[in-house]
Amino acid sequence: MLDAYIYSGLRTPFGRYAGSLAGVRPDDLVGPLLARLLETSGLPVEALEEVILGCTNQAGEDSRNLARNALLSAGLPWRVPGQTVNRLCASGLSAVIDAARAITCGEGRLYLAGGVESMSRAPFVMAKAESAYGRNLEVADSTIGARFANPRLVQRYGNHSMPETGDNLARRFAIGREDADRFAAASQARYQAALRAGVLDGEILPVQVPVGRKGLTTSVEHDEHPRPQSDLASLARLPTLFAEGVVTAGNASGINDGAAVLLLGDREIGLEHGVRPLARILSAAAVGVEPQFMGIGPHTAILLALQRARIGLEQLDLIEINEAFAPQVLACLKALDLDFDDPRVNPCGGAIAIGHPLGASGARLALSACRTLQRNHQRYAVVSLCVGVGQGVAMVIERA
Repeated sequence: MLDAYIYSGLRTPFGRYAGSLAGVRPDDLVGPLLARLLETSGLPVEALEEVILGCTNQAGEDSRNLARNALLSAGLPWRVPGQTVNRLCASGLSAVIDAARAITCGEGRLYLAGGVESMSRAPFVMAKAESAYGRNLEVADSTIGARFANPRLVQRYGNHSMPETGDNLARRFAIGREDADRFAAASQARYQAALRAGVLDGEILPVQVPVGRKGLTTSVEHDEHPRPQSDLASLARLPTLFAEGVVTAGNASGINDGAAVLLLGDREIGLEHGVRPLARILSAAAVGVEPQFMGIGPHTAILLALQRARIGLEQLDLIEINEAFAPQVLACLKALDLDFDDPRVNPCGGAIAIGHPLGASGARLALSACRTLQRNHQRYAVVSLCVGVGQGVAMVIERA
């Protein structure tokens, strides 16, 4: 079992692709979160052991080790090391889990962990020619999906795009289009209800975005991806992405920009400085699944994480499953023998409404789960994500 505590967390608004945050570098997007969490934590800066950030791209301004660059640009002490983690969609959660393991092992007392992604700024990348003076150059868009796929993997597992893996699960688990659209509409409605109720107050740190050439800025304060007008009728009119498929633009997550960070530490540091944590991290799990059915990963990971925490599925008050695609989440619920409308699942909406900046989503889910447990005086939650190329990651937390 793990024994680490989440003391606080923040995220940016999640921007649309080519939206208000498109002009902000990923290291500059996450840097203010690092600085603000340290400034307001009530815990000593000199105790900070490391910054661990998830980021899936790292082909452009992510610059190989984004975590180190971000902490330096944010003004954190140069003595603090930085590590960048890549587990695709679960990168942000994997960063949090890595910090929790280090704390449990006694390697450090205070960590900043989370993730960031600027999908708008993801570059085109070009492979080098295979032969001298070769002119047949291959260019890939690094925004999403595989680039320069290994032919051996393609031969063995196929070359399924992420939406196709969602359709694969829809067929395997007999998930219909109406069920998928109904889940997507519910995600949008839950997000809007949470927004009206003030649930997001204090969760989002506005981003100052440069405007023009005179040094002026504008403040981006709200998520841009939600579609409050989405309902079952409007979703039903959208075409599927593939023939005889279920996945549409309306029941899938978005291509987004954003960052989320948590401040983690041991229990003693909070007691010494009079700071109460939000939640205790009890366990985590990462599993491998068939790549063409990658979306089922949360099912297996959740069960393993619960086993390690020594609690049962029925004891959970909150179940967060990242909404890569509606049929993917529904397949996980079916595998877990849970109702499609189980009120414990994503009660404040999910990535279909909020968006899915790949490296940031896991940390956002963990932050949302902590805040929900505190707000509702509940005890246990699990946070989980599917991962491209066939993985699943989950983490179990308990309200502190």
